[in-house]
Amino acid sequence: MELTLERPDYEFFLRAADGNMALVNDRRLTRSFVLTPNHLSEDWGVRDIHTLTPSDLDPLLALEPEVVIIGGGGQQVFAPAQVMAVCLRRGIGIEVMTNSAAARTFSVLASENRRVVAGFVLPG
Repeated sequence: MELTLERPDYEFFLRAADGNMALVNDRRLTRSFVLTPNHLSEDWGVRDIHTLTPSDLDPLLALEPEVVIIGGGGQQVFAPAQVMAVCLRRGIGIEVMTNSAAARTFSVLASENRRVVAGFVLPG
Protein backbone atom coordinates (compact mmCIF):
# COMPACT_ATOMS: atom_id res chain seq x y z
CA MET A 1 0.00 0.00 0.00
CA GLU A 2 1.32 3.41 -0.97
CA LEU A 3 0.88 6.30 1.45
CA THR A 4 0.74 9.89 0.22
CA LEU A 5 1.04 12.99 2.36
CA GLU A 6 -1.92 15.18 1.60
CA ARG A 7 -1.31 18.81 2.41
CA PRO A 8 -4.21 21.10 3.33
CA ASP A 9 -5.49 23.84 1.03
CA TYR A 10 -4.01 26.59 3.19
CA GLU A 11 -0.50 27.93 3.59
CA PHE A 12 0.34 27.11 7.22
CA PHE A 13 -0.42 23.87 9.00
CA LEU A 14 0.53 22.90 12.50
CA ARG A 15 2.23 19.52 12.64
CA ALA A 16 3.03 19.39 16.38
CA ALA A 17 3.19 21.51 19.53
CA ASP A 18 4.10 21.05 23.17
CA GLY A 19 5.23 23.28 26.01
CA ASN A 20 8.62 24.05 24.45
CA MET A 21 8.24 24.10 20.68
CA ALA A 22 5.92 23.86 17.71
CA LEU A 23 6.33 22.61 14.19
CA VAL A 24 4.58 24.77 11.58
CA ASN A 25 4.98 23.26 8.12
CA ASP A 26 8.65 22.22 8.35
CA ARG A 27 9.69 25.11 10.58
CA ARG A 28 10.52 24.54 14.26
CA LEU A 29 9.35 27.45 16.45
CA THR A 30 10.57 28.00 20.00
CA ARG A 31 9.10 31.48 20.67
CA SER A 32 5.46 32.47 21.10
CA PHE A 33 3.60 32.97 17.83
CA VAL A 34 0.23 33.74 16.24
CA LEU A 35 -1.16 31.48 13.54
CA THR A 36 -4.06 31.35 11.11
CA PRO A 37 -4.31 28.99 8.16
CA ASN A 38 -2.80 31.72 5.94
CA HIS A 39 -0.77 33.86 8.34
CA LEU A 40 2.16 33.25 10.70
CA SER A 41 3.56 35.90 13.03
CA GLU A 42 6.58 34.71 14.98
CA ASP A 43 6.89 37.75 17.22
CA TRP A 44 4.02 37.45 19.73
CA GLY A 45 5.55 38.93 22.90
CA VAL A 46 3.73 36.70 25.41
CA ARG A 47 6.01 34.38 27.39
CA ASP A 48 3.74 33.35 30.26
CA ILE A 49 -0.03 32.75 30.14
CA HIS A 50 -0.35 34.03 33.72
CA THR A 51 0.73 37.52 32.63
CA LEU A 52 -1.51 37.64 29.54
CA THR A 53 -3.29 41.01 29.25
CA PRO A 54 -6.23 42.13 27.12
CA SER A 55 -3.88 44.14 24.88
CA ASP A 56 -1.89 40.95 24.16
CA LEU A 57 -4.93 39.80 22.16
CA ASP A 58 -4.73 42.79 19.78
CA PRO A 59 -2.61 40.99 17.13
CA LEU A 60 -5.03 38.05 17.20
CA LEU A 61 -8.18 40.17 17.07
CA ALA A 62 -6.77 42.23 14.18
CA LEU A 63 -7.07 39.06 12.07
CA GLU A 64 -10.87 39.11 12.54
CA PRO A 65 -11.42 35.62 13.96
CA GLU A 66 -14.66 33.92 14.80
CA VAL A 67 -12.79 31.83 17.35
CA VAL A 68 -9.51 32.35 19.24
CA ILE A 69 -7.49 29.42 20.53
CA ILE A 70 -4.80 30.10 23.13
CA GLY A 71 -2.20 27.43 23.68
CA GLY A 72 -1.02 28.22 27.19
CA GLY A 73 2.02 25.94 27.27
CA GLY A 74 2.59 22.38 28.42
CA GLN A 75 0.15 22.39 31.36
CA GLN A 76 -3.54 23.32 31.46
CA VAL A 77 -3.96 26.84 32.84
CA PHE A 78 -6.66 29.46 32.66
CA ALA A 79 -6.31 32.92 31.19
CA PRO A 80 -7.20 35.90 33.37
CA ALA A 81 -10.93 36.73 33.33
CA GLN A 82 -10.39 40.16 31.77
CA VAL A 83 -8.65 38.51 28.79
CA MET A 84 -11.55 36.13 28.24
CA ALA A 85 -14.01 39.03 28.53
CA VAL A 86 -12.38 40.91 25.62
CA CYS A 87 -13.41 38.17 23.18
CA LEU A 88 -16.75 37.40 24.75
CA ARG A 89 -17.84 41.06 24.58
CA ARG A 90 -17.15 40.97 20.82
CA GLY A 91 -18.99 37.71 20.27
CA ILE A 92 -15.76 35.85 19.52
CA GLY A 93 -15.32 32.37 20.95
CA ILE A 94 -12.18 31.83 23.00
CA GLU A 95 -10.67 28.64 24.39
CA VAL A 96 -7.49 28.19 26.43
CA MET A 97 -5.83 24.78 26.52
CA THR A 98 -2.44 23.09 26.44
CA ASN A 99 -0.36 23.66 23.31
CA SER A 100 -0.83 20.08 22.12
CA ALA A 101 -4.63 20.30 22.52
CA ALA A 102 -4.63 23.74 20.88
CA ALA A 103 -2.70 22.33 17.92
CA ARG A 104 -5.27 19.58 17.39
CA THR A 105 -8.20 21.98 17.79
CA PHE A 106 -6.63 24.52 15.43
CA SER A 107 -6.10 21.84 12.78
CA VAL A 108 -9.70 20.66 12.96
CA LEU A 109 -11.14 24.18 12.78
CA ALA A 110 -8.79 25.17 9.94
CA SER A 111 -9.80 22.07 7.96
CA GLU A 112 -13.44 23.18 8.36
CA ASN A 113 -12.53 26.59 6.85
CA ARG A 114 -13.38 28.38 10.09
CA ARG A 115 -11.87 31.81 10.79
CA VAL A 116 -9.61 30.54 13.56
CA VAL A 117 -6.66 32.40 15.07
CA ALA A 118 -4.35 30.68 17.52
CA GLY A 119 -1.77 32.15 19.87
CA PHE A 120 0.79 29.71 21.23
CA VAL A 121 2.76 30.60 24.36
CA LEU A 122 6.33 29.27 24.32
CA PRO A 123 9.04 30.14 26.85
CA GLY A 124 11.79 30.85 24.27
